Amino acid sequence: MAKKHIWQYSVWPNLQWDEQALAPLITQCRKKQHFLLGAVSVLGFDLRLQAQGIILEKEVIETSAIEGEQLDPEGVRSSVANKLGLAAAGSRPADRKTDATVEVLLDAAKHFNTALSQERLKGWHAALFPDGYSGFHRIVTGDWRQQEMEIVSGPEGRQQVHYKAPPPEAVPEEIRSFLHWLNDQTSSPSTMDGLIRAALAHYRFVAIHPFDDGNGRIARALTDMALAQDENSATRFYSLSNRIMQDRDAYYAVLERCSNGSGDVTPWLEWFLQSFQQAVISSRQLINRVLVKAGFWQEFARTELNPRQKKVVNTLLDAGKGNFEGSLAARKYRSLAKTTKATASRDLEDLIKKGILKRLEGGGRSSKYDLTWERFEPGHVMEER
Repeated sequence: MAKKHIWQYSVWPNLQWDEQALAPLITQCRKKQHFLLGAVSVLGFDLRLQAQGIILEKEVIETSAIEGEQLDPEGVRSSVANKLGLAAAGSRPADRKTDATVEVLLDAAKHFNTALSQERLKGWHAALFPDGYSGFHRIVTGDWRQQEMEIVSGPEGRQQVHYKAPPPEAVPEEIRSFLHWLNDQTSSPSTMDGLIRAALAHYRFVAIHPFDDGNGRIARALTDMALAQDENSATRFYSLSNRIMQDRDAYYAVLERCSNGSGDVTPWLEWFLQSFQQAVISSRQLINRVLVKAGFWQEFARTELNPRQKKVVNTLLDAGKGNFEGSLAARKYRSLAKTTKATASRDLEDLIKKGILKRLEGGGRSSKYDLTWERFEPGHVMEER
């Protein structure tokens, strides 16, 4: 007997879920969300913009990584900095695809009060695939797919079909129905919780799978837009894609489970709410790094550093206290700063004299260094009481 997919049931697209089971999770999410937004609201404009930049960088990198595409972090940093007007750009310019990913996410959030149209969705898709290729394969860009769509895994000839999307001839009507639901939820008062609505928007779009490729990335942009509508703000201070990437297998598993069911999406909604809560918790750590970095440059505002020193110091600050991979030693400094052994030694000694670095004990034959965090680290302003 052939497997039935959710769109083949008569209930589609009227999905069902257990409101009582979700109520405690929604309450927990709202508590974390309100604390984060309240804490961010007292930051100055510059710090808020820096925090937005860090979160957007994470979102761009991770939404692509979920689909197996690795973007250059320096290119992402450059693109985000340029589009937000931040001073600190990456060391390499962004390519077209990176720029487009940033633009799609910004458009989804910035114009959250604009009704979503088919043309806008198609524009996002065309932007994500500027050369008309996904890897080595030419795809239809800026329009709905024209072929059957199956989500498969495994080697050729022994592939397992996890999900089969609606046929291509059904896609235009499916999208019309989806957009009518989404825009109606936006324009008229609704009793549906905004987090549930965001999760359902994500799920329904993925279930339709209207494009040849990029459906996951656009679904996550849609989710960001729905969350912006929920918060009535164009700026997200958390990255849901970062959290999804940390549990990518579970993400795909719960989508598959619900997509092959008869209409109950409670498992997906539970997973989404739990991931949202974890994303908000994780963002507090990211925003703390912004505060620490600001504290550093305030403490050493009148201290002259050369470009090599600034690059290494910013690398340590961006990693966060205790999160730098391996300790900083002369060899690693040379690699980061792309300089000679003698110059690296002079730079390190100069940073120690200026009170920026300290030599760690127990380094053995090769000295290890770290920032003097205690000089500029602020109080834990983002710790929830």
